[in-house]
Amino acid sequence: MKITYGNMDIIDERLAVIQPLSKFWYEGKVAGIDVLRLDLLHPVISGNKWYKLRLNLGYALDNGFKKVVTLGGGYSNHLVATACAAKRFGLTSVGIVRGDESLMTPTLQQCRDFGMELKFVSREDYTNRHDTQWVISLTGNSSDTYYVPEGGANERGRAGAGLLTRFVNPTYTHIALAVGTGTTLAGLRGKLATDQQVLGYVPMKKCVEQEQYISSFVAPDKQKPWRLIPDSNFGGFGKWNNKLTDFMNDFHRENSIPLDLIYTGKMMYLLNQALQNNEFSTCDRILCIHSGGLQGNTTVKQLLTY
Repeated sequence: MKITYGNMDIIDERLAVIQPLSKFWYEGKVAGIDVLRLDLLHPVISGNKWYKLRLNLGYALDNGFKKVVTLGGGYSNHLVATACAAKRFGLTSVGIVRGDESLMTPTLQQCRDFGMELKFVSREDYTNRHDTQWVISLTGNSSDTYYVPEGGANERGRAGAGLLTRFVNPTYTHIALAVGTGTTLAGLRGKLATDQQVLGYVPMKKCVEQEQYISSFVAPDKQKPWRLIPDSNFGGFGKWNNKLTDFMNDFHRENSIPLDLIYTGKMMYLLNQALQNNEFSTCDRILCIHSGGLQGNTTVKQLLTY
């Protein structure tokens, strides 16, 4: 079916510039590192979130759905991006949130500010998140409700993420990105050349679920040129310390690029460790995808210099 709203006029893709990092950051380690600034696309619907949502929302609008329901945790960039985009296109939105309402975060408050109705469920109940009927039942089971899985993890989300390859030229040997559900990596891996390595930085201690998800959607001939790197420094998802915020400040001072606390900050920290450990060839060229989510810095704003 034709996606009437496929281009979605709220986003100007020309804003997504490719910015080289300062040579000070990588000189003698690799041939070059660039950053795809998807954080510049929109103040809220930024980064890969837009690409995972655009085909989903286009389908919902084309087919007369009035409400969008999706899921996420207290720091979910996907939830707030969905809330903002839904409001922009005249859709009501509902977010199924893992955890107790007493753990309200600035991200969730922003979802409410955009008109999203939040429904909090226990962590045990949240394990049902892959059951579409369970999710829809929480919103009244209406026929005018369109369901978007956590992180946009469906066929349209992966196809939308695959559109990011338009920014990736063949001279890059490695593409680095932060990984939540694994949807963006799966979509990219399917469209990139086989000889381009994809590195997924997971801001959690373990990445078994993401590995299984990505493997199930990547063709056999493209299974080898990707790998996931879990959080081995900060204790798990949403965890951080002053070492990370100090690194984010130094990175911004050297490159004029803001990072977020949950995803891209950890990605660049771990990439920097790999550079210092000489894990790359001096001929390698790396493209890092900035997936936005800067609103996640609200809780540590006083520790950041940008």
